[in-house]
Amino acid sequence: MTTALLTDRYELTMVEAALRSGRAHRECVFEVFGRRLSGGRRFGVVAGTGRVLEAIAAFRFGHVELEWLAENDVVDDVTLQWLADYRFTGSVEGYREGELYFPESPVLTVRGTFAEAVVLETVVLSILNYDSAVATAAARMVAAADGRPLAEMGSRRTNEAAAVAAARAAHIAGFSATSNLEAGRRWGVPTMGTAAHSFTLLHDSEEEAFRAQVDSLGAGTTLLVDTYDVRTAVETAVRVAGPTLGAVRLDSGDLPSLVREVRDQLDSLGATATRITVTNDLDETSIAALRGAPVDAFGVGTSVVTGSGSPAAGFVYKLVARRDGDDGEWMPVAKSSPGKVSAGGAKRAERLLRDGVAVAERIIVDDDGESALAATHDARSLTVPLMTAGEADQRWLGPDGVRLAREHCAAAVAELPATALRLSRGEPALPTLTA
Repeated sequence: MTTALLTDRYELTMVEAALRSGRAHRECVFEVFGRRLSGGRRFGVVAGTGRVLEAIAAFRFGHVELEWLAENDVVDDVTLQWLADYRFTGSVEGYREGELYFPESPVLTVRGTFAEAVVLETVVLSILNYDSAVATAAARMVAAADGRPLAEMGSRRTNEAAAVAAARAAHIAGFSATSNLEAGRRWGVPTMGTAAHSFTLLHDSEEEAFRAQVDSLGAGTTLLVDTYDVRTAVETAVRVAGPTLGAVRLDSGDLPSLVREVRDQLDSLGATATRITVTNDLDETSIAALRGAPVDAFGVGTSVVTGSGSPAAGFVYKLVARRDGDDGEWMPVAKSSPGKVSAGGAKRAERLLRDGVAVAERIIVDDDGESALAATHDARSLTVPLMTAGEADQRWLGPDGVRLAREHCAAAVAELPATALRLSRGEPALPTLTA
């Protein structure tokens, strides 16, 4: 499927005007960055990079797209011909998926002609802004869960395409599974799920429903015990499945006290290994409030797929450098409007560490030399090649790319100082230094 029309009209009208001015083929550098962390977060998680690379590869204008553009007078015939031949032939570099980012981090750098790079702005931002918002929220929930597994269950709280992307992003940030089957098929995210309240209501009794589920899925299944009376349901569940019942799920009620009551009841019935999973509109704050309760796993829906109150990462896609005049020298360019000032010049970045703990984000403009600060710290390069001459590095694609991103995210979070994992609003965990 082409991604060419997943864009704003002004991307194409800029190409038309640039073709007329003779500047369309000037070499340029575009950069994706955020001026601040949304929601007072202390760090962000980059997610969606693999999807961006696939979207760039699929950015093609076929007959159907070109015909629609012509019928609606979006651009002129010269531009239509240019679009018909469009293939991105430039390069992309940036933070690998699963990396952490901070204000001004050069998350993605696109190098190519103005025309071939500018048309990618909307599709790149739509992916990175959503996926990174979900991953950032998910990382906070993972920290709050303190080692206990989380499942993403938000497919019914967002649109069908975003549901798949959200499951992928949450898994990269540390969620162990998703309820979304397409995310399992496409991205290799483990899937989970057993039954909803409707299954219990279908049957003539709760016991009949439990027996049907155990007969089908085995005693290791998870039984939903809050359709009617929780205490009665727990007793019935253990009687039907035996003390080897896999888990019970609670989806309502005063969870901190209810979980303790259910744990005591399970233990008294001999089901000491039966786990307790809780759902019920959880977010990082309510998960943290359950740290002292005997919860074994969490299921999160609405909050994770909506970025837990920050549904977009706040990234922008800005021109930061271009070839100048006839001499071919690179010239840094940047906006200077109030509140939207940006730094010109192509950039790379590294994370400074002391004894394995991250202390700063260092951005190096136009490959300027090392600073005295960098000489006294370990430095981990953050900028890696992602696409060369229009061809994506295969390492970052598909289920294998998701697996690598998940592993990298866990390692990057482990580098952070302990204060970075606080859930309260605050300043970024690391300062951003510019060389």
